[in-house]
Amino acid sequence: MKSQFIILGLSFLLFTLPINAQEGWFWQNPLPQGNLLQSVYFVDSNTGWAVGDYGTIIKTTDGGTSWIILSGGIRDVFSSVFFIDSNVGWIVCGSGKIIKTIDGGTNWIEQVSGTENYLLSIHFTDPNIGWSVGMFGTILKTTDGGINWIDQTSAGMSSYEFMAVQFIDSNIGWIVGSSGIILKTTNGGTDWTEQSSGISNNLFSVYFISSNIGWAVGSYGKILKTTDGGTSWTAQSSGIINDLRSVYLTETNTGCVVGAGGIILKTTDGGTNWIEISSGTENYLLTIHFTDPNIGWAVGMFGTILKTTDGGTIWIEISSGTAIYSHLYSVYFNDSNNGWAVGNGGKILKTTDGGSSWIAQSSGTTHELHSVYFIDSNTGWAVGGFVGPGGTTILKTTDGGTNWNEHSIGTSSYLFSVHFTNANTGWAVGSSGFIIKTTDGGANWTEQSSGTFYDIHSVYFFDSNTGWAVGSWTILRTTNGGTNWVSYSTFKYLYSVHFVDPNTGWAVGYYGIMLKTTDAGNNWIEQSSGTTDDLESVYFTDSNTGWVVGEHGTILKTTNGGTNWIEQSSKTSYHLYSTCFNNANTGWTVGEYATILKTTNGGTTIINQENNHNQPKSFHLSQNYPNPFNPSTNIKFRIADFGFVSLIVYDLLGREVVTLVNEVKSTGEYEVEFDGTALPSGIYFYQLRAGSFVETKKMVLLK
Repeated sequence: MKSQFIILGLSFLLFTLPINAQEGWFWQNPLPQGNLLQSVYFVDSNTGWAVGDYGTIIKTTDGGTSWIILSGGIRDVFSSVFFIDSNVGWIVCGSGKIIKTIDGGTNWIEQVSGTENYLLSIHFTDPNIGWSVGMFGTILKTTDGGINWIDQTSAGMSSYEFMAVQFIDSNIGWIVGSSGIILKTTNGGTDWTEQSSGISNNLFSVYFISSNIGWAVGSYGKILKTTDGGTSWTAQSSGIINDLRSVYLTETNTGCVVGAGGIILKTTDGGTNWIEISSGTENYLLTIHFTDPNIGWAVGMFGTILKTTDGGTIWIEISSGTAIYSHLYSVYFNDSNNGWAVGNGGKILKTTDGGSSWIAQSSGTTHELHSVYFIDSNTGWAVGGFVGPGGTTILKTTDGGTNWNEHSIGTSSYLFSVHFTNANTGWAVGSSGFIIKTTDGGANWTEQSSGTFYDIHSVYFFDSNTGWAVGSWTILRTTNGGTNWVSYSTFKYLYSVHFVDPNTGWAVGYYGIMLKTTDAGNNWIEQSSGTTDDLESVYFTDSNTGWVVGEHGTILKTTNGGTNWIEQSSKTSYHLYSTCFNNANTGWTVGEYATILKTTNGGTTIINQENNHNQPKSFHLSQNYPNPFNPSTNIKFRIADFGFVSLIVYDLLGREVVTLVNEVKSTGEYEVEFDGTALPSGIYFYQLRAGSFVETKKMVLLK
């Protein structure tokens, strides 16, 4: 059921950005970005695009030396990209959507595909004629550049997943997919004939260099070749068992294959022999593309981009990243330049230029590090551990991390969080209610009684006496440096706590939970975060301005102390574990696969527009408030142009519940009320349509 919800959600989660928008959060590690890249396509040796998860589109005009990040207007999985020239191209999506550009990717227009099935591949033979294929045997064709897509799905094929499509002209083409399926058409897809592959392995890619000679590759190292247009297919020996995901031939005898584990194979004799080539990476590679016999690219996991200029004998990684196999659990900056991030496997990264570059430091341990804290540019601590005797890990540096020294305290508790108020006084908290304190900079630690056996995930002290700790169904407070900890009853699973003064603080946790106190923690009031994602870290720069990060790339911001939270675009669906700001504009967040993001404007998307306060210059759909709600909530939206507007509410299955707006409206800002009295509790979506603008948001009715 959960996977069904995710797929449906993707089909609704739309956002539109103007072409002059500047995104508030940008990648610092990996570069140019870290999302999985599914597909790459170049029209010449300089101009190309790569697309992937979370609506990722990147473009280069200098052969991959530099890349710019573009917006396709859809937060979706982009499965395949194809360009007919430097301006006109298409992308297909996991939600069945197809988008098109006529200006090289600056702007994208959604086309009506007529399906919600996952689309996996797209191919055009000229600016008008193209095909797309996907799950449940889906085959679509257009003869007008995508204005209309016609269903060519063959009877009895709904159990197959069609992974790839290729045509050599407007009539002759092939499709490959699951269970070794191969289809061929000689009349532009009006009829498809099944060919015998002789295998049951999934086939992921097909490439024909002429009407007779072609290859198909698939799971467990399978390579097939035909010399008669597919009437017969012969297995070739790859010599490996890795999944092979993409094949490209530059000449009749010469070509390359890429796949799992960073595998690259090359042949110069038509596939009689396939030779393994060093790729320089172990990252899963999904697509390979050449523009001539020498110049080619391959893309894959963690934003990996490889390039060759000698026909595939030597590959150079043109993407960059530090520790991409690690998860980063904590980040801390003590000024705008000096910062550290820590994670699993004892990983410690440091920057001295605000995150533009990150260098791995030697921690001296392979234990998981879960929290890092510095009091100045030299003195800091990192804590973590492993499950078992002596598992408690405490590291300290006095030279900015050049050297880290481990302090053993002989306990087995795992530490989740560390916080210091000065060079001598600090606390660390961990599993099974474990709290320890030091008054000599970490040389010696004394265990304090927490009064709980639940895990404690976060600790924060405002001064040497006043502090708080939160965890699994736990909120603790001390006013005497931890000699005594007072427990406050809660049924919430909390991951992070932060205070801006002795009275005002927030705690966040499981399933979007958010709590606030204005009386030093004696009482906590639940605030609406507007999400059900787990929230891992909270940070405020003053009593009004704060951020929260969590799973699925969630970043939320408030400017009124948490009364309202606005979702910000993180540009990733990776789990984010920690965030840190050193002023209201400059901050960082870290997470899965060594993700490091930075903002220099508080995470806000800036829209440049004329200084005209009378009329809106852009469309916008706001998050409903309150959310969750019972029984009614308000929805605000902004219209930039006179025209027909609809605002419709859907249930979780995509069924229309009620139409709130369905009329012509003038430029301006509007607010409507949605009454859910007659509806059951659950998740609902509301979608605004105005001309080509479409945006959808989620709301929760909780009775």
